[in-house]
Amino acid sequence: MLNIEDRVSVYIDGGNFFRRVREAGLAKGSRMDYPALINFLLRKRTLVSKAYYIGVVRNHDQTEQSQRMVEDQQKFLAKLEAEGFGIKRGRIVYDHKIREKGVDVQLAIDLVIGAAENQYDTAIVVSSDTDLIPAIRYVRSKGKQVEYVGFSTHPSLGMAKESSLSILLLPEDIQQKFVLHF
Repeated sequence: MLNIEDRVSVYIDGGNFFRRVREAGLAKGSRMDYPALINFLLRKRTLVSKAYYIGVVRNHDQTEQSQRMVEDQQKFLAKLEAEGFGIKRGRIVYDHKIREKGVDVQLAIDLVIGAAENQYDTAIVVSSDTDLIPAIRYVRSKGKQVEYVGFSTHPSLGMAKESSLSILLLPEDIQQKFVLHF
């Protein structure tokens, strides 16, 4: 049940979220309107913190393309910081496959610490990463609410099952409500 007096912390798994938004049709040359997304998720409750978790891009092969990716990510993260997000940096491993390391662990730790230190009443987790389920179970055992935000095209049944509430974003909602076109 929604309580407008709840203190809310929002945790966004940036890599996971970005992949799903791209799959939903986010066009090149457009970007997410994160303040609009946060306002939608809050539903008039009090925001106490918002964090964006991301693997940091490196110029691992010393190419112009990699350097451009580094610079683009730095600009993007600076914009999020200016919008009040805490940026939680993981790393990217470049081996046979490019992958993030440490991002989901950092998010899980922050969820647990926030619950243990009574920093929020409700945690909104924007991720479909089932590695977060043990942290979600702990948070719920402390009497906190957890809202899972995923995508209707790729819902995580495990995340939905373990959370207090599931919010599944539709591709058309993303395009109409949360995308800025340039």
